[in-house]
Amino acid sequence: MKKIIVVLLALSFALAFAGCSSSDTKSEGVMTHAEYTAAALDSKVVVETYVQAKQSWWDNKATVYTQDKDGAYFLYNMACSEEDYAKLTTGTKIKVTGYKAEWAGEVEIIDATFEIEKGSFVAKALDVTAMLDKAELIDHQNEFVSFKDMTVEAADDSGAAFLYSWDGSGQDGDDLYFKASVGGKTYTFTVESYLCDKTTNVYAAVKALNVGDKIDMEGFLYWYEGVNPHITSVKVK
Repeated sequence: MKKIIVVLLALSFALAFAGCSSSDTKSEGVMTHAEYTAAALDSKVVVETYVQAKQSWWDNKATVYTQDKDGAYFLYNMACSEEDYAKLTTGTKIKVTGYKAEWAGEVEIIDATFEIEKGSFVAKALDVTAMLDKAELIDHQNEFVSFKDMTVEAADDSGAAFLYSWDGSGQDGDDLYFKASVGGKTYTFTVESYLCDKTTNVYAAVKALNVGDKIDMEGFLYWYEGVNPHITSVKVK
């Protein structure tokens, strides 16, 4: 009898511990990523997610890249005081209430508010190089991703390795646009200046690129009229 009681107590403890230790358990009323994905545009959404990077803060509004173990959520112009913005460090768990929207193919949460919760998660970059020409790529929209063994191509007919702004009309400090190829296909990448300004390592790295360089990259799988990754790291091989 004593052995049975001991076994039952151990089992009960193990089950209780397993339930408490799961940082991915959603609070009541919070959507899973699958439910968020299935939700109609313009509908109200409530998600729990983790800050991966902050793009900008202005006029008490923050734009933030976030992700959980199942997928990512781009938060655009979320209501946020400057004091709270400082608290949104990488890995911070937040509960977000807002509305699902789409702009030029980019699915995001707008008109949002948030609460900071207990918990932490930092995503590892998912290698999506082989998905670049596949329809499944969009399933990873806004996630932290990597691109491996790509070749820098000319950004325009001038042969430049990068452009300031999409059409070359910008100046130092503006977004950087560059192209890289893999498997015979060429893709456009961006260093978003609000996310990674001209003082960052990635901004300097892109300015130093030469056509023909072999590179590895990391960044967020942003979308604008098709895939338009926001790059946060470039390494020349």
